Amino acid sequence: MNHLMHRNLNAAPPLAASGHGIRLIDTTGREYIDASGGAAVSCLGHGHPEVLAAMHRQIDALAYAHTGFFSSAVAEELGDHLIAHAPPGMSHVYLVSGGSEAIEAALKMARQYFVEIGQPQRRHFIARRQSYHGNTLGALAVGGNEWRRRQFAPLLIEVAHVSPCYEYRDRRTDESSDAYGARLVTELEQTIARLGAETVIAFCVETVGGATAGAIPPVAGYFRRVRELCDRHGILLIADEVMCGMGRTGTLHAVEQEGITPDLMTIAKGLGGGYQPIGAVLAQRRIVDAIARGSGFFQHGHTYIGHPVACAAALAVQKIVQRDGLLSAVRKQGAQLRDRLDAAFGAHPNVGDIRGRGLLLGIELVEDRATKRPFDPSLRLHARIKAEAMSRGLMTYPMGGTIDGRLGDHVLLAPPFIVGDDELGIIVDRLGAAIDAAVATTQPTRAAAALR
Repeated sequence: MNHLMHRNLNAAPPLAASGHGIRLIDTTGREYIDASGGAAVSCLGHGHPEVLAAMHRQIDALAYAHTGFFSSAVAEELGDHLIAHAPPGMSHVYLVSGGSEAIEAALKMARQYFVEIGQPQRRHFIARRQSYHGNTLGALAVGGNEWRRRQFAPLLIEVAHVSPCYEYRDRRTDESSDAYGARLVTELEQTIARLGAETVIAFCVETVGGATAGAIPPVAGYFRRVRELCDRHGILLIADEVMCGMGRTGTLHAVEQEGITPDLMTIAKGLGGGYQPIGAVLAQRRIVDAIARGSGFFQHGHTYIGHPVACAAALAVQKIVQRDGLLSAVRKQGAQLRDRLDAAFGAHPNVGDIRGRGLLLGIELVEDRATKRPFDPSLRLHARIKAEAMSRGLMTYPMGGTIDGRLGDHVLLAPPFIVGDDELGIIVDRLGAAIDAAVATTQPTRAAAALR
């Protein structure tokens, strides 16, 4: 009898036995190409010998020390490394154990900052619909993933949500990309006015939309306008780069491509590459200084934050990314993957949009390309694609509810930064076969529905 509770209680996943490069192998010996890095985590792939060696050295020296009593040399070095390569103005790193924890810490840090500077009336957060910020209650509250939020809604704090930057669906035919971005920021400004600017803590936003919406990039100028608006009203800007950061979009931080610095920024996933659970909040000096001058304590913490072995893994991953020029590789291989996807799916009748940056790319599926009509959500096309891809030895990250939490399907691709040219070809070929097979399995159901 299996006593382990899996995500899907009605289907046990295959057992992973080992991994090397961009491949995972199950206990039957079957290989799978990891075209999604798990959930955009495995930036260096699996089994990197230098990362494993760094973890071994650390665990032999010091496996664990609670941060209520000690820091560790490796945690201090990781903090120095991250700030040395952070956007201007960032001065401190608060280490946690993952993305959801990072968001929780950022929300509490933002609130405490205003308490410390004598503005305790600030209590509201603003975020975007179709965003994903994590699965803990605070992260779910600011997140806009309706499927994940729905049954827990009574437990969540009230958060105001504005429109995502979703050009494929929401930009009008009579407006430019610049005008569309300006319209979104006007909506944000109106929401701030409705809440009362003096009561708003922060705008929490993914720099590039991730799992919920399928790699939607911002239009040019959007974030500069957001930054100016937040500054005008003394509102903090929290950039969630848990998925899109740490090199995934071709620069170490996605905000670099927007020409802004957030007040707080969350990172995880590619920070440690999956070798150990780790995340972090990067904070601007004025926020840290305000807390230091006030109570002197950040009223937050978890048992495993700053774990020495996790820090050793993350430090090794980040040094390898830098040494091996992998940010350049992300840009090069990302462009090549985009070209291959365009060639394979640019005229596909069931592919409406191909989007993203670097090695974070999304494909949105539609039943009708001309009208952008999505598939009936009861068909669960995204789940069919995942199953068809797995049967072909390909790991992808599909999801439903792309448009509004109910309608729409997409597939997210986020292969390791070390993916080779030939492997990109295999990924696109297998994905194409999986999509065609999945769409074909929906045809009897769609035909029956048409007859009714």
